[in-house]
Amino acid sequence: MTGDHSHLPSATELRAKALESLLVDKGLVRPETLDAIIETYQNQVGPRNGARLVALAWADAEFRARLLGDAAKAAAEMGYLGRQGEHLKAVENTREVHNLVVCTLCSCYPWTVLGLPPVWYKSAPYRSRAVSEPRSVLAEFGTELPLETRIRVWDSTSEMRYLVVPMRPPGTEGWSVERLSRLVTRNSMIGVEPALAPGSEVL
Repeated sequence: MTGDHSHLPSATELRAKALESLLVDKGLVRPETLDAIIETYQNQVGPRNGARLVALAWADAEFRARLLGDAAKAAAEMGYLGRQGEHLKAVENTREVHNLVVCTLCSCYPWTVLGLPPVWYKSAPYRSRAVSEPRSVLAEFGTELPLETRIRVWDSTSEMRYLVVPMRPPGTEGWSVERLSRLVTRNSMIGVEPALAPGSEVL
């Protein structure tokens, strides 16, 4: 057998599927409810909520101050409430300091503003190396920083999750919040990559 069908799911995926089947069989969970939750986080929430927060912070100095002062409250202003978004801190990248987010113990992540966490974020190599050799990890994502730029690593926990506000790309003066948001990616809000350059917008 060739193609995708030749690759078995991981042990974690198999356990998750077995648990889902058991809950559905016992009538504890409806399949359409699970589908709706997944659809919400993959396609409706995704990283778009966080991208709007960042874009608004770029465009509005007063909102930026509120976001950096109390990110959970600023997110609530935009209607971004819910699971794993109650305790949120925004950290801003500058030429002097670059912020990188990791969860060394498990995979704590602000679902409300970033959607579902990427697989690599939950992997053991990322969780260990982001702390011990962050510059090398960033380089693997294609992010090369000047040696004088200090890297600050933030360790997410169940009590606090982080949102990186990447630097605003040059050449975006006068852009609308909607257009700016298309330059903000999930990876840039974790801190492994910069925001996109003009001309590379997410459609």
